[in-house]
Amino acid sequence: MRKLILILLSSFSFFQINAQELNCTVTVLSPRIQSSDKKIFTTLQTSIYDLMNNTKWGTDKFTSEERIECSIQIEVTERISTDEFKGTIQVSARRPVFGTSYNSPLLNFKDDNFNFRYVEFQNLDYSESGTNPNMISILAYYANIIIGFDYDSFSKLGGGPFFAKAQSIVANSANSNEKGWKAFEDSRNRYWLSENINNPIYRPIRLLYFNFHRNGLDLMTKKKDESVRTIATNLEGLRKVNSDKPGSLLMKTLFDAKADEFVNIFSQAPADIKSQAAQTLSDIDPSNTTKYLKIQSGGN
Repeated sequence: MRKLILILLSSFSFFQINAQELNCTVTVLSPRIQSSDKKIFTTLQTSIYDLMNNTKWGTDKFTSEERIECSIQIEVTERISTDEFKGTIQVSARRPVFGTSYNSPLLNFKDDNFNFRYVEFQNLDYSESGTNPNMISILAYYANIIIGFDYDSFSKLGGGPFFAKAQSIVANSANSNEKGWKAFEDSRNRYWLSENINNPIYRPIRLLYFNFHRNGLDLMTKKKDESVRTIATNLEGLRKVNSDKPGSLLMKTLFDAKADEFVNIFSQAPADIKSQAAQTLSDIDPSNTTKYLKIQSGGN
């Protein structure tokens, strides 16, 4: 479905067919590591780049221009031994909006449990059916999460197969000694992100991704007021989710990516929509209330 929609929305020609899904920028930082030779982090960056961009994560064929724009920033915070490290990983993704040069943020997620082993110049290869080292499992997990959110933005619940793959990676990693894969460790880790995404209770959040992008932003240049009202109406659908499951990780993930975007969109809306949206956003995302107050004053 994503492929069909992109073909209908675009007029691509003479581009390479069957490219991989991701166009991922990778940055590895190590400001806390005291070492005279940090070349290993340069080769690590290259190895991760190659894994993310040269692995075929699904079966759909992409042109080079259709690849999903995303980025990974890793900060190595501790070198435990020659080949063992601890750090964090920040994952973000965005998708184009039809008829504009604007890219809408889909994901902005920070994971504080990026523990891994790596030897300089080591090639990273992912096996979907086999056992993988922790770093590769984490990267494969986030590749599927990124693609899942992108597909959800193009068709209703379209990312399901990729979110199921991410959940399988969680299940396969549950018996490891590494952090981030287990329910009892933390309320905001890979386990809970995957659990929320695949749990029907949170389906309205996933449906918002579709209605926000396909029935909202993609139509904005032709039907601005109608598109803004569609987004506002779908925001109201999150109230029950927030009431039933307050403070959920998936809700936080949504607003970590889109709080500023909501402010920008609704600041230019008709007065009644401004008021409705500002109240709804403040009710379900109180941590960003200060931002949402700006909606009434046009974003200032």
